[in-house]
Amino acid sequence: MSKVNTIIDQLKDLTLIEASELVTAIEETFNVSAAAPVAVAAAGPAAAAEAVAEKTEFTVKVTDVPADKKISVIKEVKTILNLGLGEAKALVEAAPFTVSEKVSKDEAEKIKSALSAAGATVSVE
Repeated sequence: MSKVNTIIDQLKDLTLIEASELVTAIEETFNVSAAAPVAVAAAGPAAAAEAVAEKTEFTVKVTDVPADKKISVIKEVKTILNLGLGEAKALVEAAPFTVSEKVSKDEAEKIKSALSAAGATVSVE
């Protein structure tokens, strides 16, 4: 067992008071403050929420195609990607695959609804 794992195991057994004393001792010994990382961590989720809210580019992925829906999904993939029949068939049979990257939300929803109507399981990320 490595030193890190040993320390982790020992930390798991500490009471809250002992953990508080440990933090104080580490702050004094290494001349650091535990308050700064907490403030950064508190700002992290807010910044992440803003990034999610501003997302303008999406990726459409086919995650699964039931065997009885392959033909209709192949036709839809062929139309959406402007591929030949053989290329579309190879993609569908190799599911999961990415249909489109860096598309607008409206375009992603349009592609998703067309493929879902054909029988594919589709995700938009």
